[in-house]
Order: sequence, then structure tokens, then C-alpha cells
Amino acid sequence: AVALSYKEDMVAPTIVASGSGKVAENILTEAKKNQIPVYEDKKLATILTELEIGEAIPQELYEIVAKILLFVGDMDELYAKTKGYHE
Repeated sequence: AVALSYKEDMVAPTIVASGSGKVAENILTEAKKNQIPVYEDKKLATILTELEIGEAIPQELYEIVAKILLFVGDMDELYAKTKGYHE
């Protein structure tokens, strides 16, 4: 599992947590506990686990990660609307 962080002022999304086995389970548990959306892509996760924590994703992954972040953002917005939250 890999956790990414991205803010508009960043050049690219950055790895903030990464691991397999028990570490991956802990990453997923924390995400669910904190209502952070989870997107599963084992092939991409395998590639991203090769990067160091704090490292920005490489340019060749920008497009796929951007699509994932847009999807996750849309799901987060939809969830908020169903719960009656407003921006």
C-alpha cells in the first residue's frame, strides 16, 4: 500500500507512507479510520513502493495518478453530499 499527499502548491504528489504486509494493513486501517478514500491498483502500488517516503512521483506517472486523484476527489465530494456536508 502507498499513501500519497498532494496540494496545489506541490510540483507532484509525494509518497507519505509505503509498505507491504503488516505495514500495508496499517496504512489501510489508518486511511479507513480517518475516512481517507482508498483506491486499489496493485500494479501501480508495486511501482510506487519502489520510491522513498518524501519522494515525488516520477513524471511518467503524473497522468494515471492525476486520474486517480480526480476520481477520489469526486467520490469524496459525493460522500459529503450524501451526508449533508457542504463545502
